[in-house]
Amino acid sequence: MAINASPADNTSPAGTASQASSASQASSASQAGAASQAEATPTTASRRTFLSLSTAAAAAVTATGAGAALTAAPAAAKERGWPDGPGKPVADQRPDAELRALLREIDQDRVEANVRKLVSFGTRHTLSVQDDPERGIGAARDWILAEMKSYAAASGGRMTAELQSYVQEPGPRIPTATRITNVVATLRGSATPDRIYVVSGHYDSRVTDVMNATADAPGADDDASGVAVVMELARVMAKRRPEATLVFTAVAGEEQGLYGARYQAKQYRTASADVQGMFTNDIVGSSTADDGTRDPRSLRLFAEGVPTAESPGEGDVRRSVGGENDSPSRQLARFVSSVADNDATGMHVRTIYRRDRYLRGGDHIGYLEQDYPAARFTEPHEDFAHQHQDVRVEDGKQYGDLPEFCDFAYIARVAKVNAAALWSLAQAPGTPKNARVRTSALTNDTDLVWDRGAEPDLAGYEVVWRETTSPDWTHVIPVGNVTEVRIDLSKDNAFFGVRAVDRDGHRSPVAFPVPG
Repeated sequence: MAINASPADNTSPAGTASQASSASQASSASQAGAASQAEATPTTASRRTFLSLSTAAAAAVTATGAGAALTAAPAAAKERGWPDGPGKPVADQRPDAELRALLREIDQDRVEANVRKLVSFGTRHTLSVQDDPERGIGAARDWILAEMKSYAAASGGRMTAELQSYVQEPGPRIPTATRITNVVATLRGSATPDRIYVVSGHYDSRVTDVMNATADAPGADDDASGVAVVMELARVMAKRRPEATLVFTAVAGEEQGLYGARYQAKQYRTASADVQGMFTNDIVGSSTADDGTRDPRSLRLFAEGVPTAESPGEGDVRRSVGGENDSPSRQLARFVSSVADNDATGMHVRTIYRRDRYLRGGDHIGYLEQDYPAARFTEPHEDFAHQHQDVRVEDGKQYGDLPEFCDFAYIARVAKVNAAALWSLAQAPGTPKNARVRTSALTNDTDLVWDRGAEPDLAGYEVVWRETTSPDWTHVIPVGNVTEVRIDLSKDNAFFGVRAVDRDGHRSPVAFPVPG
């Protein structure tokens, strides 16, 4: 199937090969009649010239109008700007009625109550007491599990809640063998249950001395806020039927070295689980920076470029053809921006192109180490006087991670961003697998192939592309319910991706093809 134009609007699930071919031929014939015989045809020009998303090129795309063929200007044209390629501009996926109804159920008061309850356990240090019913990490663990079980009771049997425990032998920040326990609530998917998305927060806390397991360590922002987000998502979604499986987990051992999440990710990898996305919410409780300025509508999303688990061979390929900005985690982050940065969440998702902050790390790293796409949500500007601090007043200033420094309306909006991302992932088809760009011969076209998904409501696929200097996908080409396509645009001059579309117009994250 060859494509050099997009006959359908990018809101349509898929176009067909015959439609694309007819539109391309009509456009070529029309433009060829107006051009000099000495000039190259538009089709030839589009294969043999470079790309630019300059103002002039973008204006030309807009002026072409919906349903018209998008082809390049003649190669001999006097203007030296590079022509655009096939397709229409990419648009964000707007929340549908079902998602908007879900977002309205997120309750700020419940979020606040959960943060304050977690703080009430005094300390939740990983090395603190585990058998006291009122204080310590064991009391917090048991309360979280009881709450998750209450949500599961309203799920009609679709959600289960359980403890995931293991004994961590002595190691960095673990002086003696210590039981580390994650709380896990799993909402089984109704259509493709083997496809999994995970959202986490860590329920352990600390003070200035990371080994101090007895002092009060309220941990309101770090990370009762993230656990409160996860619990509210579990409550709201338990009553619904996602197509894919959603996992809501509160993990322990983060402050001692990401132990709980690392163990959890290894368990998924050992079971060959198809985890297609993981988010951790860590320090998502405040919109106020250390200088007092506020940014209540922004949320950072950290997403790595070069994959943590990249093999030497994969590194060789990446260095050869590019892709430093196209890891699965970057595609996940782009998806989040497209579905969760809107009026329904009231938030702007600020993607940060790095794995995490300087000198810091979060629970998504354990998943990245197991070669799963993962990213970290964090508030826009941190106040370090209210993280990892002994609770005290010094020179008239209050230190400590106390609930009075949280912004509960902000945390509720963070929950909405997570909900929009998770629900959109669960209701869309999975990311296409085994996407490849054929490189067996030197051509000025781009041949893409991928595996067909198993979703019962799969409608087809779209090819997206962008200039190599662009940070995000700019053009989309509906290609129909096929598993291979030829695009009339050089693979040497652009980056390409493939995404799946269902009958309701839900789109998957993009799969970045590798040579093959």
